[in-house]
Amino acid sequence: MFKNKFRPRVKICGLTRIEDAIGCVELGVDAIGCVFYPKSPRYLTQARAREICSAMPERVKTVGVFVDETFSEIMQHVEHCHLSTVQLHGHESPELVRRLRKEKLHVIKALFIDHTPSLKDVSEYQASAFLVECGQGTLPGGNALEWNWKLAKSFGEKYTLILAGGLAPENVALAVEMSVPHAVDVSSGVEEAPGQKDLDKIKAFMDAVSRCGIDKNPENSF
Repeated sequence: MFKNKFRPRVKICGLTRIEDAIGCVELGVDAIGCVFYPKSPRYLTQARAREICSAMPERVKTVGVFVDETFSEIMQHVEHCHLSTVQLHGHESPELVRRLRKEKLHVIKALFIDHTPSLKDVSEYQASAFLVECGQGTLPGGNALEWNWKLAKSFGEKYTLILAGGLAPENVALAVEMSVPHAVDVSSGVEEAPGQKDLDKIKAFMDAVSRCGIDKNPENSF
């Protein structure tokens, strides 16, 4: 770690196995993500998500990822699975973000380079942090596609930026250098198969991020 600088925080998303989640804890990951979008190959039932989240120590944030769900559905998952953070990855309304914040939840809103909601829509949302990715591909999420991460740099100078999309152990240091995010979010880049994480890849990813230094405190990322 560079003197007087911070390491970007790391979220491993799309976990489906408790042994992978425990491995993430041992490797120093800051947050884990449970996907509640039924069309995702990483979709989790409430029962499995609860099992995974219950095994996490307090320092590891548990993030529920939702796409265009209702307030009541999200809150039901939050309460059942003991989620600390909600990530909204669809076309959710600013009002939904406000309602969730009133519940004392940390709320991450996804914004996209290639489609809406875009970075230009940021003023409409009162989110705790913003996950930014390109938005290519058929499913919500990065779809393992690299993009010009530098496009997010100026955004991160004003807002809490979580960078996602196409990240892997081999390129995360470059992505951090280009965008200077508060945190990074990876899923398929550290997998052996959809939802099945490769702990060797996660270790390599964490090692690469640990060599990065940023000038801003990433504490509020998750």
